[in-house]
Amino acid sequence: MIDNHSENLKLLKEDFGPDFQWGVSVAAYQIEGAHESDGKGASIWDIFTNTKGKIKDNHHGNIACDFYNRFRDDIDLIKELNIPNFRFSISWSRILPNGIGEINQQGLDYYNQIIDYCLQQNIEPWITLYHWDLPHALELKGGWTNREVVKWFQEFVKICADNFGDRVKNWMVMNEPIVFTGAGYFLGIHAPGRRGMKNFLPAIHHTTLAIAAGGRMLKNNLPHANIGTTFSCSYIQPHRDLKRDQKAAKRVDALLNRLFIEPLLGLGYPEKELPVLKGIKKIMQPSDNEDMLFDFDFIGIQNYTREIVKNSWLMPYVKASLVKAEDRKVPITEMKWEIYPEAIYHMIKQFNKYPQIKKLLITENGAAFKDELENGSIRDERRKQYIQQNLQQILKAKQEGLNIKGYFVWTLTDNFEWAEGYHPRFGLIHVDFETQKRTIKESGLWFKSFLRTKKSVKLNENEI
Repeated sequence: MIDNHSENLKLLKEDFGPDFQWGVSVAAYQIEGAHESDGKGASIWDIFTNTKGKIKDNHHGNIACDFYNRFRDDIDLIKELNIPNFRFSISWSRILPNGIGEINQQGLDYYNQIIDYCLQQNIEPWITLYHWDLPHALELKGGWTNREVVKWFQEFVKICADNFGDRVKNWMVMNEPIVFTGAGYFLGIHAPGRRGMKNFLPAIHHTTLAIAAGGRMLKNNLPHANIGTTFSCSYIQPHRDLKRDQKAAKRVDALLNRLFIEPLLGLGYPEKELPVLKGIKKIMQPSDNEDMLFDFDFIGIQNYTREIVKNSWLMPYVKASLVKAEDRKVPITEMKWEIYPEAIYHMIKQFNKYPQIKKLLITENGAAFKDELENGSIRDERRKQYIQQNLQQILKAKQEGLNIKGYFVWTLTDNFEWAEGYHPRFGLIHVDFETQKRTIKESGLWFKSFLRTKKSVKLNENEI
């Protein structure tokens, strides 16, 4: 942990180096709204959130932050906060309403306007090609359980490369595959709401193939582009110093942290820890081991917390369960995730053990807390403290020689947070979802000051 008694603790942007990338991340479905505007087709999240009972309080993303109509104002806010890099995703069904086939020119025009306005404001656009919003028309054909999805995704990637690649240098193929496959095709708590191993295993394999295929499509069409992909990760520790809990922790680590990165690096699926993955062999074709490989320019890791794991023979497949943070009486966020800044250091260290990875970026990190708007301002001390503590851990990793080259905050504005609706607020900027009024929080103002100054920003004792 950070030394809570230090009166002289300082955080200096320049300590991270001149080539360290600073940014903020968002996702199309979570902010855009305009779910039926200008030729857009339905995505699986449009269908899922408009099905009663799927989302907390029946919230949906039909309007969200209305970024579709307010993107210039929000990009102006990014500039005001001195943030030089803006990571956003492309809605597949806004470009291809049916997932394949006819292109929606209005969708292309919209993203071209975002890219052009970013560049006009001296903000570098970073595109994520897939952030969970599969076109509903493709889900009707099997979605990620249908091997054809690899070809469908390649077509979408090529269209984006052809239309945006003349101005966009930085690309992320997919966002957090374990989340959209696990929550969407095994647990059924995210779109499209499917359950069971019969859906999960093919979704895992076809997603892995699509990540590599998307990378190759970008490289073939944009040979000088900076191409990466992103993975969620949690620092996993055993509940007790018992062999059975240690083995359980290794199984959970294989599921949450190794499942996708290792086959992409040529190491195969972690079958030793998770024998159920051997079922993927039944759907593999002779060239798949080679087709899963792609040499990314960078890997984005997204960390928010750690998980404590204990052995549980009642849990199918993984034989492990999480010990809830609230039961452990530790500090938590509104998502009930433990506040444990050291986790990000440990995950940087863990991913640095893969020699095939050229460089790492933190492409998401942030925290949801209950914000109170008082007299036109929001004093979100806990979020500011969370960001500062995580930056200290990243700097520690960098000073130890670990390969970490950037940090993107999740997220710019409060937004639609999937199954939790609009309740958790992660933004540097508060959104009144009734009026769409934006208010920069103190965390955003601190980040603005940190990114502007060439002098150290002292962390007050109550901030550490």
